[in-house]
Amino acid sequence: MFHLWGLLVILITCPLLGAMPLIAWISYALKGKRLAQIGTRNISVSAAFYHGGKLVGILAVLSEGFKGIAAVLISRLFFPTGSFWELIALIALVIGRYALGRGAGTTNVVWGFLMHDPLIAGFVTLVAAIGLMFVRSRETIKFGVLILLPLLVAVLYSNDLPRIVAVFTLAGLIGWIYKEIPDDMDLPVQEAEGETQQVMAYLNSGEQGIITLDEELEPEIFGAKASTLSQIKRWGYPVPKGWILAPFDNPVVLIDFLQPSTLSPLVVRSSAIGEDSEQASGAGQYATILNVTSKQELEEAITQVQASYNNPAAVQYRRDRHAKDEAMAVLIQPQVQSVFSGVAFSRDPIAQQGDAVVIEAVSGSASQVVSGKVTPEQYRVFVVGEDKLSTLKFEGEGKIPQPLIKQVAYLARILEKRYYGIPQDVEWSYDGQNLWVLQARPITTLLPIWTRKIAAEVIPGVIHPLTWSINLPLTCGMWGEIFTLVLGDRTRESDFSKMATLHYSRAYFNASFLGEIFLEMGLPPESLEFLTRDTKMSKPPLASTWENLPGLTKLLQREICLENQFKQDYRHRFIPGLTRLANELIEELSPNQLLTRVDLVLDLLNQATYYSILSPLSAAIRQAATGVKDEQIDHSITPEVSSLRSLSLLAADAKEILPDIDPARVFEQLAETPEGEKILYEFQEIVEDYGYLSEVGTDISVSRWKEQPHIVRQLFIQLVQGNEPPNQDGSKKRHQGFVQKRVDLKGRVTEIYSRLLAELRWTFLALEKIWLQSSVLQQPGDIFFLKLGEVRRLAAEADPALRNQVSEKVANRRSQFNQDSQITQIPPLVYGYNPPHPIDSPIDSADNILLGIPASQGQATGLVKVLRNLQEVGEIDKGTILVVPYTDSGWALILVRAGGIIAEAGGKLSHGAIVAREYGIPAVMDVRGATYLLQDGQQVKIDGSKGIVELQEFFT
Repeated sequence: MFHLWGLLVILITCPLLGAMPLIAWISYALKGKRLAQIGTRNISVSAAFYHGGKLVGILAVLSEGFKGIAAVLISRLFFPTGSFWELIALIALVIGRYALGRGAGTTNVVWGFLMHDPLIAGFVTLVAAIGLMFVRSRETIKFGVLILLPLLVAVLYSNDLPRIVAVFTLAGLIGWIYKEIPDDMDLPVQEAEGETQQVMAYLNSGEQGIITLDEELEPEIFGAKASTLSQIKRWGYPVPKGWILAPFDNPVVLIDFLQPSTLSPLVVRSSAIGEDSEQASGAGQYATILNVTSKQELEEAITQVQASYNNPAAVQYRRDRHAKDEAMAVLIQPQVQSVFSGVAFSRDPIAQQGDAVVIEAVSGSASQVVSGKVTPEQYRVFVVGEDKLSTLKFEGEGKIPQPLIKQVAYLARILEKRYYGIPQDVEWSYDGQNLWVLQARPITTLLPIWTRKIAAEVIPGVIHPLTWSINLPLTCGMWGEIFTLVLGDRTRESDFSKMATLHYSRAYFNASFLGEIFLEMGLPPESLEFLTRDTKMSKPPLASTWENLPGLTKLLQREICLENQFKQDYRHRFIPGLTRLANELIEELSPNQLLTRVDLVLDLLNQATYYSILSPLSAAIRQAATGVKDEQIDHSITPEVSSLRSLSLLAADAKEILPDIDPARVFEQLAETPEGEKILYEFQEIVEDYGYLSEVGTDISVSRWKEQPHIVRQLFIQLVQGNEPPNQDGSKKRHQGFVQKRVDLKGRVTEIYSRLLAELRWTFLALEKIWLQSSVLQQPGDIFFLKLGEVRRLAAEADPALRNQVSEKVANRRSQFNQDSQITQIPPLVYGYNPPHPIDSPIDSADNILLGIPASQGQATGLVKVLRNLQEVGEIDKGTILVVPYTDSGWALILVRAGGIIAEAGGKLSHGAIVAREYGIPAVMDVRGATYLLQDGQQVKIDGSKGIVELQEFFT
């Protein structure tokens, strides 16, 4: 009888427990949303997450988990040893959940089964998580679990037939429910005649209530204008309160609620779906109605704004930008009684220069500026700094108070920063007390944003067409593979060649594109700069991080296996390939054979590029995770350090056998003794071993040490004279194994990559020599003004007309290259696709201070020597503060002789920073404009711990 009562309690209590609308109560209490009336109308965990956000979703999970656990515990009250009855309780719970509670019951079963059998539940969860990494389909994993669970129970409990039947019944029931009930998480990708299913579900909800800017608004429903203002308002910036009418919604409730009057007028504005986006601003295409003072005027204004979506000009605007027709939401706000107002561009949209905030302002309403009926006052405010903004320069005069203009400028820059550096067009108004944000949207003409910050380290200097035509597909193609590994099919339509371009013949990365990719991957948009330059990092959206966890796990697996994979490729690909290249008599090869050799090198470079990207990132991630300081890492395996130590030790040996050193005859003096001849032989070996190094290793147009041994000879002589660096033993720092292994791997990868690029250069030089002899090319270096495809075509065809075209191209490109080489002030950021010619722009030099990235600890005071390339080397000693545009492996022998280093480009992982830390030389990287702001003989003091360069005298 007791068991019979227990069964009745289970069959009655569990369905009622499942039907209890805890999720609906939570969603309504916290967000005021009735889940039964929006979306799929399910009262489910996915609906709670989708419509209520993270907090509501987490509470929904806990509440449904409580139900599943409670059902199992109820069963145990009557059947303490009856596992079968626990499953019956879960089945009853799911039936009640679906039939009465409008939910699938998945969360109930997960938690209930975890209580029922933790071992099986844990194993199935692990398998599902691993499967999701590879399959990346929630649908497949859901049904896969429903198949795996009963099969696992059948295997482990083969003698317990009732339990097996119950589990198969439970799995089958949930599978059937999956087919019958839609999932709110699928809403954004379902479309219905131009509107998303999410919009249609909202429109059909019947009792939506009044939506305000205090809520989190989706741009797909309420338009980007309302969505952005709600976000800015929730960030804490001053935005007037507002109410939003969804597309095609009945405005009666909102009109009845609002009370416009002559004392409290309203403004009715468009918030079209697709308006104010990065692709199209929609500026001036839709209506805005001011001074709405009655309910009748409000109704007419709403109708007028909605109708403006179908104005012929607006329709044509969308067609011109290939934007699909969507719908119009309406934003209604109290009209600010403006004393001053206007618009602010966080970057100059006309001159396309990144330093100035451009502000147009008038007395009264901002609509005067937008409409163009009044000529506004114009101001330019040069704002510098990232964390603490300061004004460097102010331009413009008028009635608007200067402190207010500066405040507007700071606000514009702060909003730009909150939107990941995307330039913002901000409409503002000041009512005598508060500065209000009325609108913020991307300046579409300034997109994409191109940055030199990392590109200047990867491939610095002025770049030849041949170099770029090889580096671009190698680098962008490999980054594309990495992104695809994480994002899967979502990158199918991505054009990764957009990642980089040339401006002023210098490399720039597409910061907008990379930021979007990293955000989609669930990583901060400035991830790459954080790892390579130690910049501050924002928090990415948690949802995207969670969504991409399987892909990020795959990337982590690649990182873990990186060293073993490189060792295999090193033995089976790189060493055999380099050996074959070294054994070929390149001078005896024909043009076709030389192109075959090019293909071999490019094939090896493609794989080497993979390691050249992942190994430094891996080292940086490990260092950031463990907190190991830069000074604790040994870089002795990297070519720039190992070559320097080899030459320094050899110079020390030479100094011991030369009691009277004659700088003009060092090599002749060494040749006079057997010991000296041995040193000369070892010197030649060093030049041969490190002959692949150059001042720009990634640029195949730049000469290698092997081609210019006189530079190495000159430096060796100066080392013999007594300017040798301290002989540090890097092995003393090798206690940080977890990080050190990756740093060592990075050094080996750099060597392989540099050797392959050198072989590629020498192959093209051999081909150029043949074409110079046959007059296909006119002068040395011409081949580097061709692109790789043009080189192939020129080798395959003997058409005289083609040769004439090539000569013309080479001449034009050489002329452009020479012009670009004369440009000294290269902007760190370029906005849009048509950058203007660089102009002199203010640089933060307040109190004679230049700021950069701290790269190597210590302080030094000395006289400046500006060195733009290795051809200009002169006398350098510990009293010299060396100022360089960038640093590569080939610079090491020069940098180490200086008392301090200042570089225009580079971060903490740049070659110059590594050399400086190895030899205790203070260094500051990324000092903008250093090579033309500082002059030879000028005294400066640098602080490598703070990234400060202090000028001892004013500069002009």
